[in-house]
Amino acid sequence: MQHASQTAFGIAEPCALPPVDKWDILAALTKAAPGFGLSHRTLSVLKALMTFHPEQSIAANLGGAVVFPSNRKLSERLNGMPESTLRRHLAKLVEMGVVSRHDSPNRKRYARSIGTDRAVAYGFDLSPLAVHAPQVQAAAAEADLRHQRVGVLRDRLAALRQQLLDSPLPKDVEQDNVIELARLTLRRRASEEDLEALISQLRQIAAQIPPAPAVDSPLSSLAPTENMSGTDMQSERHIQDSNRNESDSETGAHADKRRQPRATGKGKDAELQDVLAACKEYQLYCPKPIQSWEDLQENAFHLAPMMGIEVPVFAEAQNSMGARTAATVVLCMLERLSEIRSPGAYLRRLAQKAKTGKFTVGPLISALRNRSKLSADNLSYSAPYMTTGLV
Repeated sequence: MQHASQTAFGIAEPCALPPVDKWDILAALTKAAPGFGLSHRTLSVLKALMTFHPEQSIAANLGGAVVFPSNRKLSERLNGMPESTLRRHLAKLVEMGVVSRHDSPNRKRYARSIGTDRAVAYGFDLSPLAVHAPQVQAAAAEADLRHQRVGVLRDRLAALRQQLLDSPLPKDVEQDNVIELARLTLRRRASEEDLEALISQLRQIAAQIPPAPAVDSPLSSLAPTENMSGTDMQSERHIQDSNRNESDSETGAHADKRRQPRATGKGKDAELQDVLAACKEYQLYCPKPIQSWEDLQENAFHLAPMMGIEVPVFAEAQNSMGARTAATVVLCMLERLSEIRSPGAYLRRLAQKAKTGKFTVGPLISALRNRSKLSADNLSYSAPYMTTGLV
């Protein structure tokens, strides 16, 4: 867009280009502003200039979209921006070719009309925005893709950092420096190149983590819970793990005993099958069959951001509950996602309860299983009427 106001700019028959919506092109230019070297203050001045253009669209013919506000009027619309600052940003817009300048002999900005037709106008011409609209829109689309790529890289970096923090690797100075650099990088804006280089370093360190030994599922120690479902009018909107009959006076050995999970005697595979039997919604987003706990954890890792759960929140839940339990909770929450106002805050609350030993995942599985059973019973009850056409 640079040099748009010079003579060479007018060679390309700009009149053949279609007009553009002034606010659409401003939004696109705002997204692509870093690539053009434009600051938000300069864009504010451009927006103020656009407010003096009476039409919604900007024509692509040179001199067809001239606005001629005085510096005083512009300053008023910019909440009292100093004139020296205003002049600097106007000069930047002209230098970058975003607008072109048409000066009168005395450098005043004004227009003269013959009847209702404008004959001449001196001021700032907005038509270069329409002429360069394809370039601006392409730059905005690339900026969108770059923003998405950076978001994915930041999530990967946060997950790798948390993995290393939870790893049994002996800490050394170099590893600590890389982990600290990752923390600082996540607190500022970083380029794709910087993020990819840091992710590569963390992956090299993570490759040294020994595989975790096979252990029984955290779900294997949970006792079957009583049927929580009642009539169709009973509310099960919230996933809870609280005991309403427990009083504040229950302390000591009795209270500790109440909080201890009871063993079910089931193996790891049976517990995994219980989770998969209770949770079905994940199949809409992860059609690949789950064969192991590792598959379930991987699916939960991809589902959590889709549900509005940030990576650090999910990592905190893994640290508090264990990776398998956190993945199970995510699948359970997906079953009732429409009933949970803020999934991230909800999971964070469960993680806080898990830290104090006041959370187990058993009631979540039982509630979903009972809910499915109730739905199946209602369906079988209505089946005879459906076949006879009485419903």
